[in-house]
Amino acid sequence: MEQPADLLGWAATVVLIATLVRQIVKQHRAGSVEGVSTWLFVGQMTASVLFIAYSALLGSLVFVVTNSLILVTAVVGQGLAMRRRRSAGERGK
Repeated sequence: MEQPADLLGWAATVVLIATLVRQIVKQHRAGSVEGVSTWLFVGQMTASVLFIAYSALLGSLVFVVTNSLILVTAVVGQGLAMRRRRSAGERGK
């Protein structure tokens, strides 16, 4: 059964994921990976995996889901950046 406080957590999750998705879309549409650090994505993915494990151990569904979605945004963002870098490299040849 959901606790009333969990509603705050779910609301925060929606806001955070919407913000991250918007940033990924903006970055992708910009057509440039300048200033996009691979290490940011690596760090975000590592932290997300650790937070998922921690949240699961605490039994917090809100944080397991939130951190899983953050992990997905990092993987998608990194994938798009890698594809853009590869495409830019091929055009430079």
